[in-house]
Amino acid sequence: MHMSEDALIAALMEIERHVGHGGWDQPARLFALVPTAELLAAEPALADQLARPQEQPSDALSSIEQDGFNAGTDVVDALAGIGWPSGVFGCAVAMERLFVPPEVEDDLPEDQAEAETFVAHHPQRQDVRVVVGVTREGAQYGVARLKTRPEELLAAPDLVPGLSEVLSHTLTA
Repeated sequence: MHMSEDALIAALMEIERHVGHGGWDQPARLFALVPTAELLAAEPALADQLARPQEQPSDALSSIEQDGFNAGTDVVDALAGIGWPSGVFGCAVAMERLFVPPEVEDDLPEDQAEAETFVAHHPQRQDVRVVVGVTREGAQYGVARLKTRPEELLAAPDLVPGLSEVLSHTLTA
């Protein structure tokens, strides 16, 4: 199946909306991305859960949350142990992070634990929720929302390249 980048972006925006309904301070959440047409062919009853299923683009993707995913404190390590079956076209992860503006990064301590404490207590820290997704075709995209600007959704193909790379490895494992 060839998929447009728009289908991936639409799926990520839907995941961000879904996760956002739960508010902030949530653990990382993992999603499989499958072609909606294939999902409906396998599970016709799911059409009732879609708004206007006949209006879905032919390359639309549906997300399926992976309930057993527990990343603990290290999402990258948790993702490293995951491999998807061939029927999974792509995957996405939603997670929250704290960050500081670039001009403060030079002040970060070298020690990881000290750096986390520094960021957590810095007056300029920002909370951000990112949703990053990749496909077997090599597409990658990310969307993000700042807690301080909830009306604004940021988006870019290379929003979190390191996370995209780790997610890509789960599709080839």
